[in-house]
Amino acid sequence: MSAATRAVCDAPPVEDAFEAWERHADWWQKEFTDGIDAEYEEQILPLAVELLAGCRRVVDIGCGEGQVARRLAGCVGKVVGAEPVGAQIGEAACRGGGPVWARAAAAHLPFRGDSFDGAVACLVFEHITEVDEAIREVARVLRPGGRFALFLNHPLLQTPNSGWIDDQILDPPEQYWRVGPYLVESVVDEEICPGVILPFVHRPLGRYVNALAGAGLVLSRMLEPAPPAGFLARVREYGEAATIPRLLVLLCERSSDR
Repeated sequence: MSAATRAVCDAPPVEDAFEAWERHADWWQKEFTDGIDAEYEEQILPLAVELLAGCRRVVDIGCGEGQVARRLAGCVGKVVGAEPVGAQIGEAACRGGGPVWARAAAAHLPFRGDSFDGAVACLVFEHITEVDEAIREVARVLRPGGRFALFLNHPLLQTPNSGWIDDQILDPPEQYWRVGPYLVESVVDEEICPGVILPFVHRPLGRYVNALAGAGLVLSRMLEPAPPAGFLARVREYGEAATIPRLLVLLCERSSDR
């Protein structure tokens, strides 16, 4: 999901991430799709198109209601959207737009090995507990030399209890980004906005990179883009923290000798 302002929630734990997304799918569809969200429109969607340009067959893992898959369908070859949440994949099918849709979880993709030369997962893996299984599945369904674009809420931002601090006690006052227990892998239920509670898995960057390498997915490019202008114009209080990356993109290639 977009790196919205979040607070750790004291509500009972959300045990089933799929169930939580089923409950809040309508909120996601209204707040972050169809051109509403500046980060998707100005940054995420253009990056996905750029990084997967030239691919003939792409799988969008955790495609939600399908906005990334639909955008790619107009620029690359065949696109398949895979999503485990019924309320999301059902909406994707209703909106159409060119891709083929499949109800499937990232850790259990129903595709033959070497089926795709491109894969994307956009703000999905921070909600997946079976990260190693999911990464191995990406490697399995990609052909040798195939590209995987992994979009994440930046682990620095996602660390529990991290946030922008405006300290008026110090003389002179200071503003800085507080980083929580970055090295501790953890699952926290967070309240994105009133009544919307979703589980987030925090992992340090090295955890992702090493899992990718272990599956034969070799890092070729890493992007930490600044928040886009449209987002900063809408959320003006974030302007002071504009030098803190909200998004991390890891572009990998599947090795031929894994």
